Amino acid sequence: MDLSGTWSFRLDPQDVGIAERWFERSLDGTIQLPGSLQAQGYGDEVRVDTPWTGGIIDRSWFTEPRYAPYREPGNVKVPFWLQPEKYYAGAAWYQREFEAPAWWPGHRVTLTLERPHWGTRVWLDGRECAARHATNMSLSTPHVYDLGEVAPGPHRLTVRVDNRMLVEVGVNAHSVSDHTQTNWNGIVGRIELAAGSPVWLEEVQVFPRVADRTAVVRVRLGNAHGRPGGARLMLQARLANAPGQHEPPPLSADVALSAEGGEAELTYQLGDEARLWDEFSPALYALDVRVDATVDGRESSDTRTVTFGLREVSVQGTQLAVNGRPIFLRGTLECCIFPLTGYPPTDVDAWKRIIRTCQAHGLNHIRFHSWCPPEAAFVAADELGFYYQVECASWANQGATIGDGRPLDSWLYEEGERIVSAYGNHPSFLMMAYGNEPGGEHHPEYLAKWVTYWKQRDPRRVHTSGAGWPAIPENDYHNIPQPRIQRWGEELRSRINALPPETITDYSDYVKQHGKPIVSHEIGQWCVYPNFDEIGKYTGVLKAKNFEIFRDFLAANHMSDRARAFLIASGKLQTLCYKEEIESALRTPGFAGFQLLDLHDFPGQGTALVGVLDPFWDSKGYVTPSEFHRFCGATVPLARLEKRYWRASETLRAAVDVAHYGPRDLTAAAAWRLEDARGTAVARGRLPAANIPTGALTRLGTIEAPLGELASAAKYRLVVRLDEAGAENDWDIWVFADRLDTEAPAEVLVTGALDEAALARLTAGGAVLLTLPPARVNATAEIGFSSVFWNTAWTRGQAPHTLGILTDPAHPALAAFPTEEHSNWQWWELIHGAAAMTLDHLPPSLRPIVQPIDTWFEARRLGLLFEARAGGGRLMVCSMDLSGDLERRLVARQLRHSLLRYMASDAFHPRQEVALEDIRALEVRGSSAPAK
Repeated sequence: MDLSGTWSFRLDPQDVGIAERWFERSLDGTIQLPGSLQAQGYGDEVRVDTPWTGGIIDRSWFTEPRYAPYREPGNVKVPFWLQPEKYYAGAAWYQREFEAPAWWPGHRVTLTLERPHWGTRVWLDGRECAARHATNMSLSTPHVYDLGEVAPGPHRLTVRVDNRMLVEVGVNAHSVSDHTQTNWNGIVGRIELAAGSPVWLEEVQVFPRVADRTAVVRVRLGNAHGRPGGARLMLQARLANAPGQHEPPPLSADVALSAEGGEAELTYQLGDEARLWDEFSPALYALDVRVDATVDGRESSDTRTVTFGLREVSVQGTQLAVNGRPIFLRGTLECCIFPLTGYPPTDVDAWKRIIRTCQAHGLNHIRFHSWCPPEAAFVAADELGFYYQVECASWANQGATIGDGRPLDSWLYEEGERIVSAYGNHPSFLMMAYGNEPGGEHHPEYLAKWVTYWKQRDPRRVHTSGAGWPAIPENDYHNIPQPRIQRWGEELRSRINALPPETITDYSDYVKQHGKPIVSHEIGQWCVYPNFDEIGKYTGVLKAKNFEIFRDFLAANHMSDRARAFLIASGKLQTLCYKEEIESALRTPGFAGFQLLDLHDFPGQGTALVGVLDPFWDSKGYVTPSEFHRFCGATVPLARLEKRYWRASETLRAAVDVAHYGPRDLTAAAAWRLEDARGTAVARGRLPAANIPTGALTRLGTIEAPLGELASAAKYRLVVRLDEAGAENDWDIWVFADRLDTEAPAEVLVTGALDEAALARLTAGGAVLLTLPPARVNATAEIGFSSVFWNTAWTRGQAPHTLGILTDPAHPALAAFPTEEHSNWQWWELIHGAAAMTLDHLPPSLRPIVQPIDTWFEARRLGLLFEARAGGGRLMVCSMDLSGDLERRLVARQLRHSLLRYMASDAFHPRQEVALEDIRALEVRGSSAPAK
């Protein structure tokens, strides 16, 4: 009996409903279920003192004047996360009348609430009902109540839902936090009554064995009669979703029933022709289970169909294997981000859309960060061939702990049992962890016992302690933050910011150090500028009021017209960072995989715009799925380049590997070509054919390409393709002349300070190139090559504070310098060690030629290079080093050459007038530097 529809309803903010016995009276409000109360206009208005569920690291919103307009009643807007229209944490009561049919007597009636949030209690006609296996405290599985026998006629069902922190799972756990899904109150998914047999199939668990093509089926029976009897089990499997027919012979067995029920374990022979399940061939079996029981001469029967895959996951050295074939996990996180509803979908099609989007980008894996998805997510993954890491709804940190004897310690075991009972047969459920980044003095000891218990209890999947840490001996695999190209707290000391670009570095040392599979935890975290066009998409329970704040900040600094350009330019850099991040993992022999944070945006924790997709899993417009898939897929060619920029006299050399984790071995030859900016091949070749085993990294050979015939000061693209696998990948390189004139022409003065000589040249109407030494720049933002890591608010201002650069390739100052509108690897040499000038005090119409994109929390107008009229002359100001070690620094040399050539030409006529005092304000007070 489907109970969806209109229910009576009442909020209980003072928590008096139980004492006042609301379950014995009618409730006067109305609400629609499935749904949440907040989405239907119930709850409190958001205020400055709203008691959110979730930690707030950057508390400047509460005090800083620039946020004052957003603290006003009626206009409260928070920058921490997407904002609900209403907030409510407490008890709420839901009530529904129903008519029991005449045939229900003699049947056992159960109530299923698929996805309540959070704790529930149920009364039938004023009598409290018992929840099976404490499911009423689950954040992950349906709440199931045993109503016993229900007489024909009208009845009143009352459900109390409490969304307060009933167990300290951690305020930032994505199962409960306002950072992501919101701390909603309600019931979603199936809400139904079912009348069934008094002897029933309580649980059916299938344990596949690939080696002998069998399945061990463990059945647990319930018995409401309260007296012993006998039962007969019958099993029939059939191929459910794959081409062809395969129906193993049926199997039956007798079971003795106690007064409470019974248990049986049967080994079901599937046969030699049984199909295996994996990401490339997700063959599923439907197992029909029937029990016919007799108790005191009364006969009853129950049936259930469970779906399973003939799949085994194991550890092979430092890799994970599915059915004996090593796999490489290419994953992203899902942090319960569903802006329209505030809670996860319970329909299969919604989850298939998410999975197909991930697969289109080359991924084969989702980690559910501190929460567990509903049944529909597993069904979708089973059918599409996708792997999951599931967690027990906890992030025991920031005040919560495990291993200290708190209620969470036992609740996690209970929740784990509920999850395995509900979802354990799904082959997509590949990996399991307690939750995220645990805290507590004794958490390693607790988790050592946790992993040991679950490895014995459920060997159908591999187990680890916690996502993030600890890396304990008991783990099947380590899910740890290293390796990655930028770690928390590294700032400008990270590989991507401190070392010149190359594609050689891998993580072999980490693999050797740990000696077991490493699935790197939350790599990436590269930010992109907010897409303000996205605001209109938030038509549901959550609104992007954080984006409205950031849009206002940008407008206040006169840069609204640059918002779209900032998005695209920062997105191109973000994609470049993710490419190097992913390839570093792929080119590591014996590596097990990675989990990105994230393929789509994380809207909480200060607003972490780390996705190439928005929170709706939609594209932002700067990288396509097929472009991403080139460097993130089952088969990826990899070139090991010692550097990104070369002299024309050099020969380009690159070892070529292929990371191949496809369904079978290959024999393939790699073809390569070097393309110019028009896509014309200027060099090409082919490596000898090689045997390429699946599940490994294979060296294919070495490319050599003399560069002397190529045009200098130009970008080229090295492309490697394996036709047999349909796999292609590419890398940008730059070629520069061996020699280049960088002497200043007579008509241009190059100086490191606005000294008397510079002032005299400007007064005479001349041209001055002012190269401010970075140490002398009055900088308010730290610049690095990479994008912002996570976001500047949540990381307490970790550098860099910028999201790459925006520039104009058509500007004549850059005519002799190869560049796009966005950061690319050649800019590393110029940005490394540079200082971003703050230009907010200059006229609003001044647009830098090279503009670092500031964090959206500040929206400062920054510059690395700009031109202006000043003191009667023409001025170019640069805060990148254009003088040091130019024989070695080919990129800096080329930019200096391009600027000087432009400044010596008739084209150098800046339009914007800037006061000399404003130019002096760019420097730290009292600083000076010699001419350059």
